Amino acid sequence: MAESTNSAAVEIPPIISVDDHVVEPRDLWQRWLPARWRDAGPKIVRGPYEMVPEGEISRAARSGWSAFRPAATGPETDWWLFEGDISATLLGNAAAGLPSEEVVPGPISYDRMRPGFYSVKERLEDMSINHIERSMCFPTYPRFAGQRFLDAKDKDLGLACVRAYNDWMVDEWCGDSGGRLIPLCIVPLWDAELAAMEVRRNAERGVRAVVFTELPSAQGLPSIHDANGYWDPFFTACNETGTVICIHIGSSGQGQMTSDDAPLCVPIALTTTASQFAMADWLLSGNLVRFPNLRIAFSESQIGWMPFLWERLDNLWHKKNYHDDWSPLITQPPSSYVPGHIWGCFFEDAFGIKARQDIGIDMITFECDYPHQDSSWPNTKTYAEKVLAGLNPTEIFKIVRGNAIEMLQLEPHLTDVQVKKH
Repeated sequence: MAESTNSAAVEIPPIISVDDHVVEPRDLWQRWLPARWRDAGPKIVRGPYEMVPEGEISRAARSGWSAFRPAATGPETDWWLFEGDISATLLGNAAAGLPSEEVVPGPISYDRMRPGFYSVKERLEDMSINHIERSMCFPTYPRFAGQRFLDAKDKDLGLACVRAYNDWMVDEWCGDSGGRLIPLCIVPLWDAELAAMEVRRNAERGVRAVVFTELPSAQGLPSIHDANGYWDPFFTACNETGTVICIHIGSSGQGQMTSDDAPLCVPIALTTTASQFAMADWLLSGNLVRFPNLRIAFSESQIGWMPFLWERLDNLWHKKNYHDDWSPLITQPPSSYVPGHIWGCFFEDAFGIKARQDIGIDMITFECDYPHQDSSWPNTKTYAEKVLAGLNPTEIFKIVRGNAIEMLQLEPHLTDVQVKKH
C-alpha cells in the first residue's frame, strides 16, 4: 500500500493503551482479603534501606535495579512484607514525570510517587493529559504474571491473595473508572484447574484479559508443550470465555545477560528476547490449533522483530528439517496461525510501523507504559503523530484503538457522560 505524502498534521483518535501498570495501594490486601487472612496478607512497613556496594551483588541482579536492601539506618522507604519476604517498589517502575537524571537504581516510597500511580481519580486525570481514553494495567507487586503468589509458602493464602487482587481490580480500580480502566486479572499459576476457575469467575463479570508468563518453565512450571496437557484447563477456560492471554516482557523472570561484565544497557536492550522465545513456543506447540479461539497478546514486546521470526519458522516448516520434532497439528506454515490469534504491542518502534503490512495491520496495538521509566507519558500523542505520519486514517485508527477494541471485545465508544463524570 502506498504511503501518503500529505504533510498535514496526523489526526490521532483517543488512544486505548493495552499496556500500562498500576502500583497497588498500600492497603489493598488489608481491605480486600477475607478477615481470616488479613494479618498474613501483604502489607506495607516503613524502614531504612541501603544500596548494595559494588562487588557484593552480581551484575545480573544489578540489572534488575534491585541492588538495595533493608538496613539498620539510612533513608527510609515503603517495604512490602509477605510471608517473611521483604521487597520495595523499584523507582524505574514508578518513574513517570521524573527527569531522566533522577531515574536511578533504588526504591521509591508512596510519598514520592504521583498519586496517579495508585489512585483511580488521579490516574484518569493523567490519562486525559496524555490523550489516553482507556488503559489496561499490569500488576506491580504481584509481578507481571502474578508470580509473587506462585512463590507463596501457604498456597491457600496465595489463592486468597490472587482473588483479593482480582476483586480490587474489577470492583475498585476499574469499577470506579467509568469504563476507562480495563480489567486485567491474575491467576494461581501453581494449579491450572484453579487458574481456569479464576478465569471463569472473572469472565462472568466481564473480564476479558488475564496475565501469563513468557516461559513457564523458567518459573519451575510445565511448559506449554507439556505432553500431559498441564495447562489444558486454563487454555480451555480462556478459549471458551474469549479471555486474552497477556504475556508481558520480563514475566519469565529470566534476564538476558550476555556476560557478567556487560554494561547494563545490554540486557535492557535485549528485554524482548524472551518474547521471541515465547512466540516460537506458541506457534510450534499446536495449542493454537487445539484451542482455535485462543488470543495471545505480547505486551510491551515491540513488533519489528516479528516478521523475521515468522519467516524463519516458515522456512523450517517448508524444509521439514527435524521432522520428528514437529507437532502433527502444525499442518500449515507457522505464520498462518498468527492472524486472529497473536497481537503485538509497541510503545516505541518506528521500524515495526514500516513493516506493518508484513506484521498485519489488524494485529498491532499501542501502549503508553505509564508509569514506567520507558513511558511516553505525557507525550504519547506527540509520539504517535510522529511515528504514524504517512499512514492513512484507517491504519491509524486500528493501531491506536480499533485493534484493541477487537482484541479485548470492548465497547467501541465510551459515552460522553462516562468520560465527563470521570
